[in-house]
Amino acid sequence: MPEVRELRDVYGRQYRVGESDRELLGRPRTWITWLAAAAMLAAGVQQYGFGAIVPSLSRTPGWTFGGIVLALAVWAICQAGVAFPVAWLRERGLLPAPAAMAAGAVLCAAGLVTLGHATSLLTVFLGYSVLGGLGTGLVYATCVGAMLAWFPDRTGSRAGVVSGAFAFGSVPFVVLAAALPAARPVLLDVTAVVVFAVIAGCAALLRYPPRHWWPATPEPRTWALDRAHNRRPAVRHYRPAELFRCGTTLALYLVVVLAAAVLLFDLAYLATFTAARSGTGLAGAALALLAAATGGGRVLIGRLAGRLGRRRILRSALLAGGIAQFVLFYSGEHRHAVGLLLGVTLAGLGNGCCYTLLVGLVREYFGEVSVAQNFGILYSAKAVGAVVGAGLATLFVTAHAFTAAGVLSLAAAVLCGRLTQPGRPKSLLPAA
Repeated sequence: MPEVRELRDVYGRQYRVGESDRELLGRPRTWITWLAAAAMLAAGVQQYGFGAIVPSLSRTPGWTFGGIVLALAVWAICQAGVAFPVAWLRERGLLPAPAAMAAGAVLCAAGLVTLGHATSLLTVFLGYSVLGGLGTGLVYATCVGAMLAWFPDRTGSRAGVVSGAFAFGSVPFVVLAAALPAARPVLLDVTAVVVFAVIAGCAALLRYPPRHWWPATPEPRTWALDRAHNRRPAVRHYRPAELFRCGTTLALYLVVVLAAAVLLFDLAYLATFTAARSGTGLAGAALALLAAATGGGRVLIGRLAGRLGRRRILRSALLAGGIAQFVLFYSGEHRHAVGLLLGVTLAGLGNGCCYTLLVGLVREYFGEVSVAQNFGILYSAKAVGAVVGAGLATLFVTAHAFTAAGVLSLAAAVLCGRLTQPGRPKSLLPAA
């Protein structure tokens, strides 16, 4: 048996060394990346794929656009709201990863089947919004937590891969939904089977390492002093109960609210807006590109954030997302297909990349001890953003809603200037 030791670095972070990933898993920890990414590929269909079927759902007798958008908002509330409870239960040994993933597989499949066969909006709210939202949240929180646990030395790049997969997975569904609108029930049933099989298969294999586990290389205390990997280590480790005593927490929470509102507004309204002006073909292409740009942007930003500064990249992304809304408004109104697709790409690279940066920012600002729970608390801001985004899509059902969304994203970029590490004097902070 390997000798297991507990170490601490100069920042008070704990490391459990002596057990390799192969000894714990029987294979390299890279295996966990691909398991988590595969599960996220499947789970993300319910968010990014929903926008593709909004025009089809709107044609159902008695179903209003506002009610359909509200279903997406309630789904997002359930999906984001479950992140903290899942982390809290898991850290107390009450919700093992395989059980959470297995439950998520069943609930995600139920949500998709509901969308294919529901005859009333109430059924959509119960089956898709509540059950499907909770299932996706279980998968999302478990996969992000696994990435944090297995890759403490490479969190940024792995966060990009795993969260990027959440967007990428819906691209084939969006294309098929746009090409075969009449086959929606069959398409959703087949997708439900695939989603269940993928997530359940990952559930059988996904495991967490012991608490504070650290890989054989690099040596943890040497790594802790390497400025290339630790540009801004947290001043101390914050527990969840301490989080909202920091002004930075409120600023970061509001940034996530505004970014989520704009992204969910685009998901809810973009297909309907584009189809009414340029046809369903371009609407499907726009949503597929939005998902692909979001996924690709998350992977790229995950690799760059540690080198260039997360706050700087977050501000740039939100600026791009704000500009994108004005491009979408102008291009849609003037039926300019190339401009519309450019705007969609900017929107995906902008507001869609916030969550990847959030993982690193939580560690950088609030430390390692409760990183999964702290991430869950701040990720819950997406639930508030869903309400704001749904309001934009339903109360301002005109192209001018894109203007309001652009203002929200630009406001979030300005708010990034309020993000500083708790406990560190501003005069001692390095450039963003």
